[in-house]
Amino acid sequence: MEEPRQKAIEICSDLQQPLKVEHIQTGLAADATLSFYRQGEFLDLCRGPHVRSAKTIGTAFKLLSVAGAYWKGDSSRQQLQRLYATAFWDKKELDQHLQQLEEAKRRDHRVLGRQLGLYETDDKVGQGLILWKPKGALIRQLLQDFILEHLQRQGYAQVFTPHIGKLELYKTSGHFPYYHDSQFPPLVDRDQIERMAEEGCSCAELANRMKAGQIDGYLLKPMNCPHHIRIYASELHSYRDLPIRLAEFGTVYRWEQSGELGGMTRVRGFTQDDAHLFVTEDQLPAEIEGCLELVKIVLGTLGMSDYRVRVGLREPASEKYVGTAEQWAKAEAACRRAAATLGVPFTEEVGEAAFYGPKIDFVVRDVIGRQWQLGTVQVDYQLPQRFELTYVGPDNAHHRPIMIHRAPFGSMERFIGVLIEHFAGAFPLWLAPEQVRICTVSEKSEVYGQQVERRFREAGLRVTGDYRPEKLGAKIRDSQLAKVPYTAVVGPKDESAGSVSLRDRVDGSQQTLAINDALAQLESEIAARQVRQVAAPSTPVESATEAHEY
Repeated sequence: MEEPRQKAIEICSDLQQPLKVEHIQTGLAADATLSFYRQGEFLDLCRGPHVRSAKTIGTAFKLLSVAGAYWKGDSSRQQLQRLYATAFWDKKELDQHLQQLEEAKRRDHRVLGRQLGLYETDDKVGQGLILWKPKGALIRQLLQDFILEHLQRQGYAQVFTPHIGKLELYKTSGHFPYYHDSQFPPLVDRDQIERMAEEGCSCAELANRMKAGQIDGYLLKPMNCPHHIRIYASELHSYRDLPIRLAEFGTVYRWEQSGELGGMTRVRGFTQDDAHLFVTEDQLPAEIEGCLELVKIVLGTLGMSDYRVRVGLREPASEKYVGTAEQWAKAEAACRRAAATLGVPFTEEVGEAAFYGPKIDFVVRDVIGRQWQLGTVQVDYQLPQRFELTYVGPDNAHHRPIMIHRAPFGSMERFIGVLIEHFAGAFPLWLAPEQVRICTVSEKSEVYGQQVERRFREAGLRVTGDYRPEKLGAKIRDSQLAKVPYTAVVGPKDESAGSVSLRDRVDGSQQTLAINDALAQLESEIAARQVRQVAAPSTPVESATEAHEY
């Protein structure tokens, strides 16, 4: 049955369910309608839909886990019990799903990231703040270098901006009022606090005024766009200067609830491969297509070409969006036309636009079928207007540029967390922090092994040597567990022939090659940025996971 909001509050009060009453009062609009389910004397809120009978499920259901969860994610509130369960039409589908869950557990980046020494989190540093260890930092740098090649080709200029900015900057952009709850509290000018304290301002009043942004101060940067806007505004521009493409690997900070944090995919500090393009109306279509090309290159190179495209449009009735209907119509039309050039089907989803403009999102399906929203391109008529940006046109008059926001990776933390799971920690050769491990058959070959290691390192390979007095089988196994792409076995015969026995991690094949031939083969695979991995089970685990958005 359907009931209006006030009637629903009365029903839940009668059932002595105060948390549901609070949820209705604080989380739903006054004109909301709620659904209830009744069976005999049992009555409760229920979103639905329902199966006709529990007999329909049969034995194809399973309770997965039980966990504690704080009400509204607030550790100062009541702790509840959360049940996780799943159900399918038949036992075969359930078994396939459970197999996929096991595969997802095996690929969990929170486990693999620590096992492989890629990253760490530390409560003494803070929840949701990633400490990049040397191997993880190397992967991140390799990805940044890779995309920089294409940024240079497309004419981007790299910039650097500070980690904080004046609160007024984000008020002007609109980010502070629109995303107030997901930002860290403002950093208030110390002299101003002291003056207010002398005037008798209470701590509670000070906190409320800080939260409301009524005090001058600074904010930990929650996004890069206002900083790039100020770089653009620092000079007078002619139409001949446009497009201007500013790129930055900029670290930003968002306040995520502790219950929402998860490894590298949901954090409080993250680095975006961010860029903002300032273009004329005529340049807009080609520049959007250039941004989409960049996302396609990134995903294609990393073997993530199974994706769908989503065009996020505004909900006209919502007060969330700023700007005129005419501007939105132009921006949305530009996004539709650009998405059509990709050659893949795309969906239009009303209400998924950013508050300042429509966007094109790439929702990637990983190797075990899960969906992740990664690369994004957004068209923005609003921020140039809010900051009164201009360029001088061929008519010698001032005109307003249009902004494009784009981030092919999204955030480095999230993207690499997804990559760890996509590759199960076994990165392709060009991206692996350790590319080759030299393993000696016995201690007799240690000197030769070191010579081979030196030759490989001089050729630019990331190589280590295992010269322990252990059995060869144990050394090879350790190399496999460390996800090293190639193990180079050397023994007396190899020393005599000036060769190595190169063992492939993917298929376990082994071939004996002269050192120069082995180097040539490895260098060719690296140059081509080949992606070779063991196939995962084919049944998908459907769980679309959204990125941080502004």
